Amino acid sequence: MSLLSYLINGISLGSVYAIIALGYTMVYGIAKMLNFAHGDVIMVGGYLIFTFVSTLNLPVGLGILLAIVLCTMLGITIEAIAYRPLRNAASSLAVLITAIGVSYFLQNVALIIFGANTKAFTSVVSAEPLKLFDGQITISGETIVTIISCIIIMTALTLFVNKTKAGQAMLAVSEDKGAAQLMGINVNGTISLTFAIGSGLAAIAGLLLCSAYPSLTPYTGSMPGIKAFVAAVFGGIGSIPGALIGGIVLGIIEILSKAYISSQLADAIVFLVLILVLLIKPTGILGRKIQEKV
Repeated sequence: MSLLSYLINGISLGSVYAIIALGYTMVYGIAKMLNFAHGDVIMVGGYLIFTFVSTLNLPVGLGILLAIVLCTMLGITIEAIAYRPLRNAASSLAVLITAIGVSYFLQNVALIIFGANTKAFTSVVSAEPLKLFDGQITISGETIVTIISCIIIMTALTLFVNKTKAGQAMLAVSEDKGAAQLMGINVNGTISLTFAIGSGLAAIAGLLLCSAYPSLTPYTGSMPGIKAFVAAVFGGIGSIPGALIGGIVLGIIEILSKAYISSQLADAIVFLVLILVLLIKPTGILGRKIQEKV
């Protein structure tokens, strides 16, 4: 029974990683850049929900909606100010350094506003726990909501990309920005929409992460963000189903490592998995090798 409980917890944690990984995989798949500030948008989302719900005592639904809207606007602003001027830069290293700079900027702004002390995040999930096998296994309400949210988000996003004009524009931009622009697609608007969706999902991930692990600091999003990037690479960065598979597998590996090996070595094992994946199958589980014409 304990193994089943660990697997359920791993799927729950992996669902959060999968939602975060979507931000990485969409931005990379469409704009071909790695937004390493994505994890800190999760932290901003957590602080916004904490402020609206716990400090200002707004209704939970309104607080969550406001946090999603503000994180969406933050993502659009980051793309316009920090990344768009570097889109045609000769070296991709410039974008990577800028992303790291944006990450530290968001962390330090949070330090100035909220301080370094850990905030006790009150879970906003009101679902009742589910008891299985005569109460031998208890699945928390946060776990249930996290898994269901992940499934809904993945399904909705897949349908959006494949069935809507905006989604088709994203696919076109991901294939060839120049050709997409010649066909009348607004490339800047499409990339901004991608950042908006990823940042809105980051707010949801911050809500689920802080509800399951009820503490909040300016560095809350750093390690989950890095692990979600590992999940995106593991599943095949640029693939939406790959983000789901990579997140779930990584969450299970982390929980089982903490349970059966060592809680101190769990993070090292997670990154060891990344190294092995890059050595064995660099494109990830569902990634595909793209041959460039010379």
